[in-house]
Amino acid sequence: MQKKLFIIVAACALPLQTIVAQPKPLSRLQQEFVDLRFGMFIHYNIPTYMPDDWADPDASPEIFNPTRLDCSQWAKAAKAANMSYGCLTTRHHSGFCIWDTKTTSYGVMSSPCKRDVVREFAEAFRVEGLKVMLYYSILDTHHKLRPHQITPQHVEMVKAQLRELLTGYGEITALIIDGWDAPWSRISYDEIPFEDIYYLVKSIQPNCLVMDLNAAKYPAEALFYTDVKSYEQGAGQHISKDGNKLPALSCLPINENWFWKEHFPTSPVKSPEELVNNNIIPFNKAYCNFILNVAPNRTGQIDDNAVEALRQTGKLWKNEGQVAPLPPHEAPIISPNLAKAKPCFSSWSYDMWIMDFANNDNFEDSWHSNPTVKEPWYEVVLGQSEQPFNMIVITEGGNDRRIQRYRLEYSVNGLWKTLYEGDNAEKVKIHRFNRVWGSKVKVSVVQASGAPAIAEFGVYNEQQRAEN
Repeated sequence: MQKKLFIIVAACALPLQTIVAQPKPLSRLQQEFVDLRFGMFIHYNIPTYMPDDWADPDASPEIFNPTRLDCSQWAKAAKAANMSYGCLTTRHHSGFCIWDTKTTSYGVMSSPCKRDVVREFAEAFRVEGLKVMLYYSILDTHHKLRPHQITPQHVEMVKAQLRELLTGYGEITALIIDGWDAPWSRISYDEIPFEDIYYLVKSIQPNCLVMDLNAAKYPAEALFYTDVKSYEQGAGQHISKDGNKLPALSCLPINENWFWKEHFPTSPVKSPEELVNNNIIPFNKAYCNFILNVAPNRTGQIDDNAVEALRQTGKLWKNEGQVAPLPPHEAPIISPNLAKAKPCFSSWSYDMWIMDFANNDNFEDSWHSNPTVKEPWYEVVLGQSEQPFNMIVITEGGNDRRIQRYRLEYSVNGLWKTLYEGDNAEKVKIHRFNRVWGSKVKVSVVQASGAPAIAEFGVYNEQQRAEN
């Protein structure tokens, strides 16, 4: 019954304010995103009214009670800093919704506030000529969207809530999703299927970028499960200012926490000089957009010290628009890895680094070929029956690019057929091709500068042909 309710809600929500837009190539959207340069992250939700950034999942909506909520003050502060957009936490990890949702009673309309904060935010930022982005947490401790507990009803709830946010609040430049496949949440891209959510978003708003706040797990050389690579500085995620070639986002709070704390009004905030010289300028040169979190207080306004820091930042730095053109890069990898944890075999391995390390969904370890093997090979069994796939990704382990020439093959009816043979100097070697069916996939290293290592071997069946 609950599942049917969510589907009905979603269907009813769709006609409200459906965005009709001419789809743009993803590469253009990515360029437009980095051209925005600098924006405001706004962590404002039920944790604002508690001492911790992670709220009690059973906290009463009654505590969400801003007495002077003023989203126009937020927008004016962003404008003064020469920011170009804002991004609001519509739902954080405890599942409290700050828009007028029909999917749950756990939200702002059950609080004393009874105001659609997302709507007021979007309208206020557009008045100042700023673009609108939304943050949404997949993890939801109140509704028990937790690892190994995800139900079909949970997935329908996520989809219904995203439909509401993408049909009721005008054009959304980017949806920043948190809590997917992160070390602290552990909800996999399979439990709540990333590819399904990705294409749901694109079907409603084709020009909305889908961003996942989980950069640490994946190599910096490719876009895994995101349109834009994100780096949370406070979590130790730092972009290479010299080597980055992908569209990126780096985030940092102006205070020491993401959500407001009682000492914020009297504690120093990050200096405008630090924000400009250590963040905005060097990141923009590395194809990276910088988003600065500014947390409204319990009245619903930004503290004076933060407002002043933003004003001074705007005096030191002017937004000059377009940055350097992004280098060509592969489209994002968004499909499930069919090779993950499947039976695998290889030529002789080195020491303990046996073949199982190459498809364990961990890019920090690798299968290492034994140095005495002249032509190493690695093979994954997809299943007893033949499976469809149209992409293979090989990520080399370590910092060296040792694999110089290799051959990709797949087994069909007991015969090996060649998909590719050649050179590829990239750390992450992405091969897209017309869909084939096979029971096994194999890479043979024909030439290498040393004993090769493979961090992850991926086989994917993209439901739609990726374009960039």
